[in-house]
Amino acid sequence: MKIAFVASEAAPFLKTGGLGDVAQALPAALAKIPENEVILVLPYHSAIKYNPEIKTEFLTSFAVTLAWRQCHVGLFRLKSRKKKLQVYFVDNEQYFDRARIYGDSDDGERYAYFCKAALACIAATGFHPDVIHCNDWQTALIPLLLKSEYAGTFPDTKSVFTIHNVEYQGWVDECFNMDVLGLPGNFSEVLRFGDAANFLKAAIVMADAVTTVSETYAEELRYPYYAHGMDGVLRQYGYKLSGITNGIDETVCDPSAKTVPNPYTAENADAQKKKNKLALQKAVGLNEDGDSALLAMVSRLAAHKGIDLLSYIGDKLLQRRVQLVILGTGEKQYEDYLRMLQSRYPGRVSIITRFDGGLADQIYAAADLYLMPSKSEPCGLSQLIAMRYGAVPVVHAVGGLKDTVPPYEGETGRGFTFQSYNGDDFLAAIDRALAVYYDMPEAFSALRKRDMELDLSWREPAKRYLELYHNLTGK
Repeated sequence: MKIAFVASEAAPFLKTGGLGDVAQALPAALAKIPENEVILVLPYHSAIKYNPEIKTEFLTSFAVTLAWRQCHVGLFRLKSRKKKLQVYFVDNEQYFDRARIYGDSDDGERYAYFCKAALACIAATGFHPDVIHCNDWQTALIPLLLKSEYAGTFPDTKSVFTIHNVEYQGWVDECFNMDVLGLPGNFSEVLRFGDAANFLKAAIVMADAVTTVSETYAEELRYPYYAHGMDGVLRQYGYKLSGITNGIDETVCDPSAKTVPNPYTAENADAQKKKNKLALQKAVGLNEDGDSALLAMVSRLAAHKGIDLLSYIGDKLLQRRVQLVILGTGEKQYEDYLRMLQSRYPGRVSIITRFDGGLADQIYAAADLYLMPSKSEPCGLSQLIAMRYGAVPVVHAVGGLKDTVPPYEGETGRGFTFQSYNGDDFLAAIDRALAVYYDMPEAFSALRKRDMELDLSWREPAKRYLELYHNLTGK
C-alpha cells in the first residue's frame, strides 16, 4: 500500500499540539508494516528550514496556480536512511517564512496554496499513492482538489480526512474559490457554509472517508454541543465517519529512558517514582515529602481544559494531604489564579508557566495522579502519557478520555472519572483516587502497574487505519 500523509506540522521538526505528535508517529507506524511505503509532506516552515540540525536536499522547483497568479514551489527532501518513510517539504517563503505557523490573516490562502502544492509535489516525486491521508483544516482542501483539478493526475487515489479538533475549521470569505482557488463555479457550493466558505465542510463532503481521533468523539460530533456548528454536515455524511483512537510513541514516552532522573519499569515503579517525586519537589520548590500524593497537570491553561473547575475547587482540594504541580501557559485569568494559589500554599503548590518538554517528562515520572478535567477532548494524549509513566489519571468521561480511561473498579479500570462537568464531581473523583492511594496502597500499586503495562502504542491504531485504506481501495 502506498500512502501519502499530509499535515501542517509534525514532530520532531515542528509541533504546536497533538497533531504534530500524530503526524510523526502514525506515518512511522504505518511504514513499519511490511507491505507499506509511506511519504510525509509538510510545509517548509522557517523554523524547519533554518534549523541546522534538520538536513535536507533540494529536488526541484516549479509553479502552481492560485486563481490568476503563479506561485513558486520548491521541493525538498529530508536526508534519511528510512527508505520506506520519506519526508518532503514544500518551500515558499512568502507563505511559510513566518514567525508563527498559524494565526495570520492570510492563513486561508497560505494553506490553500499548501494543499495544491503538496499534491503537485507528490506528483513530481513520481509517487502514486493509493491513499492520501490529510489532517485538520489546513489540508482539508485536498479531497476537493483530488476530485477537481488533480482528478487526472491521481485518478484512482482515495482520500482520508482526519478531524483532530472540530473547533478549528478554516473559515474564509464566500468568494474564496473565485479569488484564490480558481476551481469551476460548482465547487463554490461545496465550500459554502452559511454566508462564508469552510475548508472543513468541503473535506467532509468530498473525502472518501472521514475519521476522528476516538470512537466517542466520532459520536459526539453528531451533536451541537460538541460539533461547533458542523453537526448537521456530520450527520448527513455520518456513513463515512469513524473513530480510531490515537496511540503514543512509546520510545519517546519511556519511563525507563535515561532522560528520567530515576528510570523505572512497571516492576519497580513505586520505589523509583518516589525518588523522582523527591527530586521534582526539590527542583520546583515543593516540600520534600515522598509520601504525600503528588497531583499534576501539563496543559494549556484554558477553560475548555477544565482549569475553570480546578479554580473552583482549588482551596477545597488543598485541604487534603496533597501537593499540586502544574506546567503550562494560557489565559491570564487562570495564570493569575494559580500563582495566587501558589502564594497561599507555599511548598504545596508549584506553578510553572512556560513550555518545557524535559520538565514535563519529569513531572509525569514523579506524579501519583494526573488531572485532566477537560470540558471536551477529541482524544487526548496526556492521559496516555500519564498512564505510560504510572501517573493514574483522573478525567472527565468525555471524548477520548472516556475511551481510554475506564473507571477504576477494583481489579479493572485505569483511573478515576466523573460524568457531569462540575467542580464538585471533579473533586469527588479526586477523593476516590486519594482514598485508594492512602487507604489501599497495594490496590493503587496494582492499578499503576496495570496502566504501565497497557499497549498504548500506535501498532493497533495503524492496523485499523490500514484496514480502512484497504476497504477504500479494494487492495
